[in-house]
Amino acid sequence: MKKTIVSALTTALVVGAASTTFAATNPFQDVPSDHWAYDAVAQLANDGVIEGYADGTFKGDKQITRYEMAQMVAKAMAKQNVSGNDKALLDKLSAEFADELNNLGVRVSNLEKNADKVKWNGEARYTYTSQREENAAGSKDRTNDNELLFRLEPSAEVNDNWHVNARIDASTDLKSDNTKSDVSLKRIWADGQYGNTNIKLGKLPMQLDKDLLFDDEISGASLSTGKDLKLTLQAGRYDMTGSTNNTAVEAAGAADNDTASMQSVGLQYGKDKLSLGAAYHNLESDNFKNMAGYRNGEASDKAQIWSANARYAFDKNVALAGTYAENAKADNYKKAGSVELDYKGAEDANKGTWGAYAAYRHLGQNVAFDPSYDGAWAGTKGWEVGTNYTLAKNTVATLKYFNGEKLDGGKDAEKLFGRVEFKF
Repeated sequence: MKKTIVSALTTALVVGAASTTFAATNPFQDVPSDHWAYDAVAQLANDGVIEGYADGTFKGDKQITRYEMAQMVAKAMAKQNVSGNDKALLDKLSAEFADELNNLGVRVSNLEKNADKVKWNGEARYTYTSQREENAAGSKDRTNDNELLFRLEPSAEVNDNWHVNARIDASTDLKSDNTKSDVSLKRIWADGQYGNTNIKLGKLPMQLDKDLLFDDEISGASLSTGKDLKLTLQAGRYDMTGSTNNTAVEAAGAADNDTASMQSVGLQYGKDKLSLGAAYHNLESDNFKNMAGYRNGEASDKAQIWSANARYAFDKNVALAGTYAENAKADNYKKAGSVELDYKGAEDANKGTWGAYAAYRHLGQNVAFDPSYDGAWAGTKGWEVGTNYTLAKNTVATLKYFNGEKLDGGKDAEKLFGRVEFKF
């Protein structure tokens, strides 16, 4: 069966719905955007690790077979001094094209025995935020924060189907200028891949609505299966106190239970320029009983949230995305949504690349428990703009600005966000 390579017109923008992250430019032609190798091929090509045909071209008007692609991977595998990130991508590609590589005489199994079983990725970053909120007297309260964070993300191979992954964060607050730092194991999970089916077990990243609703982890399990149309099931325990932007949960400090049991189901379709999806989340926790303004009448310990999303890429530079969610068990501040226009995007490996976006956010705090936008936060609505720029290879600067108002009382809300990331 022939596998064709990705058109440059769809590379940068056919990614997950409502994401503010921008995809890399891919010099190949017609690789299916729903295949995991999409980003791997793009990154290796940008880094100069993967090359085209013998004449140095990629023959954009010609379909590439799996055998031809394996030839490119084989040449890349023969290179010396490939970086750690690129080496990890090559290992995954070699597993995908193992049969073709074996037919070429490249013994993948032998190579894997000699490869490092543990891969290390991570970043060091500095973040500055300045947040202003209008108080009852009409003046603005200002809060500034400076944070340094060092993150490690190891991945260890167990066998051909399973890996173990983790995230370790060490952070320090420069505002208080103390010597204490917070070191914590944020995530640890086993990841199994069987064809188009993926299984995750442990403390793992949220698999659904992680931008608008849950920029956090869940302790439990998830299963995703499918290709163009993907079904995702997720269940476990969600720690609500870890949501730094969740003003509703913070107001419920007297709650008997800081965690919620959670079950989620989602369908996501993605092909070519279009991505569409819907999801449903059921949460149960005593926290909901203590949230001020959660319900007008009898208290409830449940949240039942449904969501929908869509994204369309007009060309290789411009995409429009929208997402909406509503909590059927809440009476107030129960709706959340975002509409965002993306242009290009900073690519970690390519100095001088950049991107920008403009968005309107409405984040009801009784449904958007922990949104990931960095500008707008739970309990606010308004306009957000941002840009990112690659200062040097693997060094990216980001700037965001939000201007709006608080949903509770209509007082002004404003935030400036800046970050510099050094990735490895």
